[in-house]
Amino acid sequence: MKLTSIEGNTQRLDGGAMFGNAPKAVWQEWEAPDSENRIPLACRCLLLETDDGRVVLFEAGIGAFFEPKLKARFGVQENEHLLLLNLKKAGYDHKDISHVILSHLHFDHAGGLLSKFEEGKPPELLFPNARYVVGAQHWARALNPHPRDRASFLPQLNQLLLQSGRLDLITEGEQPFDSLILFRFSHGHTPGLLISEIRTPIGPLVFSSDLVPGGAWVHVPLSMGYDRFPEMIIDEKSLLLSDLYERQGSLFFTHDSKVACAKVERTEQGRYSTKEVDLNIFCGG
Repeated sequence: MKLTSIEGNTQRLDGGAMFGNAPKAVWQEWEAPDSENRIPLACRCLLLETDDGRVVLFEAGIGAFFEPKLKARFGVQENEHLLLLNLKKAGYDHKDISHVILSHLHFDHAGGLLSKFEEGKPPELLFPNARYVVGAQHWARALNPHPRDRASFLPQLNQLLLQSGRLDLITEGEQPFDSLILFRFSHGHTPGLLISEIRTPIGPLVFSSDLVPGGAWVHVPLSMGYDRFPEMIIDEKSLLLSDLYERQGSLFFTHDSKVACAKVERTEQGRYSTKEVDLNIFCGG
């Protein structure tokens, strides 16, 4: 297999919202805020090329679909669609992708499926040869969101995914990628979030999405203000970290501004921590 970290468009969001129940005196030591109390966030994707020719993209980042007013509101930093540009730098076109695995359909994880904003022109769905993989329970949530998270979804994207005829909805226990990618579900951030575990020669690599969005969030009691069920996500995170620590596993972070991939470790006091690793080690590099 071949694994490549692909950077998408970046954001700056309120640090208090991202670190939720942690006071600023604590979280500003992890990530320094700007004058508007915002912290930098990646919207990073993972590309997997398999021996049998499948080219799998885990998530699509936030993209560049927002009109200028919303682009400023949500702190999107770049005008170009960086995911497409960085795919090309890695030797791929969006038409080469065979599958896009979407942990969930919040705009900062799925907006990159849409073409760049152009005045007076509706967005187009990218990745024309890909199957779009989404958890069935989360798809139901996206179609009928709660008022608390309605603004996180994109109705126009839902419609385009349906119209594509290439939407695959995954239920509990389904494993369409055999033993290469194993799916589990998380419900604390949003119902039916799909967690992907890639089986590698040196241990599991988990695309943890918003269950563990970056290195700071391995602190078990920490939850985001965006989490629907904070106590549930803390319990889910604890189970995942314990499992990965026992199996010498690693996490791939979508939102960490500095680190893409890290091995799960534990301190003498029993707290989880991470150690940055290079993706090449999972492929024998």
